[in-house]
Amino acid sequence: MQNIKGKVVAVTGASSGIGKAIAVELAKNGAKVVLGARRTAQLQQIAEEIKSKGGDAIFAQIDVKNKADLVRLVDTAVRQYGKLDVMVNNAGISQLSRVDALDLDGWEEMIDINLKGVLYGMAAAIPVFRQQQSGHIVNIISTSGIKIVPMQGVYAGTKNAIRTIGEAFRQESDGTMRITGISPGFVKTDFANHIKNEEMKTAVQQGMDQVAIDPTAIANAVIYAVSQPSDVEVGDIVIRPSKQN
Repeated sequence: MQNIKGKVVAVTGASSGIGKAIAVELAKNGAKVVLGARRTAQLQQIAEEIKSKGGDAIFAQIDVKNKADLVRLVDTAVRQYGKLDVMVNNAGISQLSRVDALDLDGWEEMIDINLKGVLYGMAAAIPVFRQQQSGHIVNIISTSGIKIVPMQGVYAGTKNAIRTIGEAFRQESDGTMRITGISPGFVKTDFANHIKNEEMKTAVQQGMDQVAIDPTAIANAVIYAVSQPSDVEVGDIVIRPSKQN
């Protein structure tokens, strides 16, 4: 874990759930964390919690649907700490329904946040990484897409798009910039709260109640990936409850 100490890490979707756990655990291991999300009150509370335990954290209110906000998040990190070592693209949303239900608004929302939001995060970080000749992108993906099931077609599609883009980026990189994809299964978060389809919301919440793992497990996977020596790249991590089908 010595490789974590002093690293500057920006995390999107950091106000709750997996993003919050990633920020808190990284800070415990000596990283300087830059929290980004829409909910300022929660961000402030998490930053203060980290600082009260001897950690180093700042925050910026951002919406990943706005490319300028991601640039501002990266700029905040560089202005405060002089560099950015890791960009964790964690913000995501799920609207689950049959494709023929034609939830166009849900499709747009998932494409804007899960796909374009991650691309905007990458686009904001890459120029800084190029200038530094080092940097690490961590994309939080999903086990949806590894196992295709009904009701998750477009959601899984956005996640698999990121998987594909990440693999292309890995092959294009000369090794100075690393990329890791982490695919969680059921995790105890408020993720289901945003699902509009009540039947699917209930099903997801039941799945979480029965088998979900703590978000710290995902944070530990991030720590593992970013703590590797600079010549080692961890490509893909799938982390799910042992009981999950």
